[in-house]
Amino acid sequence: RIEAFPHAEPMRELFEQDRAHLVGTSGAITSLAGLHLGLQRYDRNVVDGLWMERKDCEAAADRLLGLTAAERALEPCIGADRADLVLAGAAILQAVQELWPCSRVRVADRGLREGLLMSLMSEQQRRPRRRRRGGASKSKPVSE
Repeated sequence: RIEAFPHAEPMRELFEQDRAHLVGTSGAITSLAGLHLGLQRYDRNVVDGLWMERKDCEAAADRLLGLTAAERALEPCIGADRADLVLAGAAILQAVQELWPCSRVRVADRGLREGLLMSLMSEQQRRPRRRRRGGASKSKPVSE
């Protein structure tokens, strides 16, 4: 149960005061965002970074509930492979929004793994390069 999360209640106050918001990464939230925007084709550049009001999330979820699995599969931002999963994801989002009543959700299509990878790559570029132990021998130019 989500209520069993030990840090849930203290965080609730932050959401109620609109001092915090949720970030939804990939999966159901991006499908809900595409549905909300009425996209005819999923566009990562439009969805990534989108702010969705709670009422927008609820409206998209309600729209999903009115569709059959076959109709959900025909939605361009859902597809056949996610037609069943998107309902569960929407239900989880609604449960989290009940626990933490935030006014909006930030949609992130570029997932956490990508962010971590970019961070690690950036960190690697900032580190000074170390020479190998033993060093590579420098070759002398060959004279003719």
